[in-house]
Amino acid sequence: MNDDAARQPADDASQRGQRPGQAPAPDPSRTPWRVEPAPDGRGTPEKSGKGGKTGRPKPPAGMSWQRFGALLLALFALNFFLTTLLPGGERPARISYSPVFLNQVKAGNVKEISSRGETVSGKFREAFDPPGKSGKTKKFTTELPTFAVNGSALSKLLEQNNVEINAESPNQGRSLVATLLISLLPTLLLIGVFVFIARRMAASAGGGLGQQFGRSKAKRVEAGTTRTTFNDVAGIEEAKEELMEVVDFLRNPDKYKKLGAKIPRGVLLSGAPGTGKTLLARAMAGEAEVPFFSASASEFIEMIVGVGASRVRDLFDEAKKAAPAIIFIDELDAIGRARGGGGGIGGHDEREQTLNQVLTEMDGFDPSLGVIVLAATNRPEILDSALLRPGRFDRRVAVQSPDKIGRAQILEVHTRSVPLEKDIDLEGIAASTPGMVGADLANLVNEAALLAAKRGHERVQLTDFTDGLEKVILGAERRVVMSDAERERTAYHEAGHALVGMLTKGADPVRKISIIPRGQALGVTLSAPEADRFNYDQAYLRGKILVALGGRVAEEVVYGTITTGAESDIQQLTNIARGMVVRWGMSEAIGPIAVEASQANGMLLPGTDGVSQATQQLIDTEVRRIVDEAHHDVTILLTEHRDQLEQLTQELLKVETLDEKEAYIAAGVERRRSGENAPTHQPSTGQPPSAPLEEPAEV
Repeated sequence: MNDDAARQPADDASQRGQRPGQAPAPDPSRTPWRVEPAPDGRGTPEKSGKGGKTGRPKPPAGMSWQRFGALLLALFALNFFLTTLLPGGERPARISYSPVFLNQVKAGNVKEISSRGETVSGKFREAFDPPGKSGKTKKFTTELPTFAVNGSALSKLLEQNNVEINAESPNQGRSLVATLLISLLPTLLLIGVFVFIARRMAASAGGGLGQQFGRSKAKRVEAGTTRTTFNDVAGIEEAKEELMEVVDFLRNPDKYKKLGAKIPRGVLLSGAPGTGKTLLARAMAGEAEVPFFSASASEFIEMIVGVGASRVRDLFDEAKKAAPAIIFIDELDAIGRARGGGGGIGGHDEREQTLNQVLTEMDGFDPSLGVIVLAATNRPEILDSALLRPGRFDRRVAVQSPDKIGRAQILEVHTRSVPLEKDIDLEGIAASTPGMVGADLANLVNEAALLAAKRGHERVQLTDFTDGLEKVILGAERRVVMSDAERERTAYHEAGHALVGMLTKGADPVRKISIIPRGQALGVTLSAPEADRFNYDQAYLRGKILVALGGRVAEEVVYGTITTGAESDIQQLTNIARGMVVRWGMSEAIGPIAVEASQANGMLLPGTDGVSQATQQLIDTEVRRIVDEAHHDVTILLTEHRDQLEQLTQELLKVETLDEKEAYIAAGVERRRSGENAPTHQPSTGQPPSAPLEEPAEV
């Protein structure tokens, strides 16, 4: 259950309560590294290559994108130069009709003209330098005024001076060959570049552009370059033991083959986010010392139909060539959802084609090849049943959240490079973090280190961890200016939660009380167990309801009124009370009958719960009875211990935050040590869980 992992030295494993089943001591010549790639440069992930060859594959011989872009710019520049800058012959000079044009006609210097509308263009017999122009020219153009067009004087003048009148302009511009060359040359060059690139890519990769697009994007890590081993993984011993059997088969296949045993074709890792599924896959590749192909399921899906299936084929082909090998597909649910959900037209969308190809490839494996498909998912319940049948994913490994010992081991991993004060007890911190997975614990250590650096500590102290835990659970402190009256009400609310928890038998010990606003909460009461517990009795569940009601009842006892501050507390206790009635059979009126409505994909399906209206009314009545009885008991409890409530509240108003020892002293309650506590965090105004007690709850 661990994002990053750590070696657990054999000489002190027993001191930390390490369980049997740990991986054997690593080979001293293969020192694992937490951060990849290793300092020697090995372990860098590479794109899948051909034939399982080692080393970094050479890049294709085709033209790079930088060179291709530079060539395009050069072609555009050439086209602009040919069409714009190169002259198409001598350009005609624009002259005035009068007096320049008329004078040149009278002087007999106009050889020929042609007209189009009111525009006249022509040639001089001898080069002429028009006024306002630079240089002599033989070609000219001018505009005729309207009176000159309608009259016959101009025609007579042109005839008298032997001016040739043509039907088309003497200025024909470029020749036909030049025009075709300028128009077609850039296009022909561009087509030639594309043909050249396509041929180079086909020659270097054995296929054209379409085949390149359908190649797998999986990263390949060669055997011996993965530095992570099972000794680098902590807190998930059961999952490690499951995978060690598969690793042993890859290392010693003959031992199993002589007894007729077959290697599992697929191993499915399932568990909550952050439990260490991807880390286990890397460790498995490092232990087996075989090529490792890693890909995300979403990389197979493209807009173009058929690309995903093509990439799946290419990935499995590469793995077969490099066999024995491991294929790891992360987030398998991206392509492995159950088919028939109407996501595509006729059930033939791209995702289903990709899934069908995965099924076909896994079914066609030769067990003697030694290729194993390893997949990870957070939602195994939505996977297609064809994926989970024997012969495909034969082995399913559930990666669970760690227990207290596992959390302590994980904290040791993440604090290896963090200087700690000598009085810090990692096992005590692990006991205060039930339900947390490796990613959560890594975040906790990082937050504690950041707080220590911010406060100028040379070493991380216990207060840094406790404050970091509050920040992880509830968020950063808010600078909210509250009035004295609102601040006092918040203190009574939190003191009510804490005092009920201290006085209720079997309730989780109070670890910290604070009236400093954090996140959406104006105050917080943290409760955590002394030991992990995986089963919950009726008395404990009722105790959780009592503690959740403590804040609201304290306001009622002191002020006689209520506020909106108990919203999340009410949601939490309602979920627990309803679960006792409809899920766990803890109501005598309902009995041991499951009357919870059916759900599909998290949505309630109306008409499928099979619960009559009378039964539903009885459920509501029972839930109300449980809550009302708890409310009555909490009211009596806080009324009888009003003095202790006042003492705890006044101390909170004075110092704002009380740790475990200070809180019990301020309340005048003796701290009881009990093993009857269940794992939970209980911030008083946090968000309620959707499924109470299946996971650690927040109140």
